[in-house]
Amino acid sequence: MLTEQRHLAILDELQLSGRVLARELAERLDVSEDTIRRDLRDLAARGVLQRVHGGALPVSPALANLARRGAIAVDEKRALGRLAASLIADGQLVFVDGGTSTLALVQQLPATLRATIATHSPVIAAALIEHPTVEVLMLGGRLFKHSGVAVGAGVAQAIQALRADCYFLGVTGVDAEFGLSTGDAEEAQVKALLMAQAAETVLMASSDKLGKVSPYRVAPLAALSTLLVTPQADPALLDALRRPGLDVRVSD
Repeated sequence: MLTEQRHLAILDELQLSGRVLARELAERLDVSEDTIRRDLRDLAARGVLQRVHGGALPVSPALANLARRGAIAVDEKRALGRLAASLIADGQLVFVDGGTSTLALVQQLPATLRATIATHSPVIAAALIEHPTVEVLMLGGRLFKHSGVAVGAGVAQAIQALRADCYFLGVTGVDAEFGLSTGDAEEAQVKALLMAQAAETVLMASSDKLGKVSPYRVAPLAALSTLLVTPQADPALLDALRRPGLDVRVSD
């Protein structure tokens, strides 16, 4: 079998099953596991899958830059934003991550809400300028333009000075085994630190992120308190994510 034929077979299996295992593919295509591993490396370099131990998973479309992500799953993110906004209570200090899902959250906060939102995203902060009763704390550092968030030592120091009631997390991949992941190492570190400084973490996950992985792990799934999803979520992927202690809520 030619290399391109194997690549097509791998991508077909990935689309069909949501996961490929090198050993099973080697047996099915009658080639060595080393050959399949080379194929997976080649496909990962092209950005069409994400290698994991023993095989590969689909790459998350949410790895695109902030502007392009704004056009993905717009209605789902709006629904997630409404549900997330309903979870914030007066008097709370809340961390809000950068991203298009969390932007939908702050855009739908009630005008009467009296809370403090701390964010390392200038986009999120700007969206709250006109809110009459929400205080905004900017957590500054070096601007990572791809995601529109601050990273580095400055933001880490600012985060460690706070203790939040809740953190609304944004990631690009949610997988039952690999956990919560994103596309940049520094960004992953900031997210992990925000999780550590919050009493609970809520993840807003549009259906395009479920069963996907990105290169840098933020935390295991067990570190999550609440998972917000939409009716478009694949039931099989959702069942794989369910576990004791995780509150899964479906938006309208």
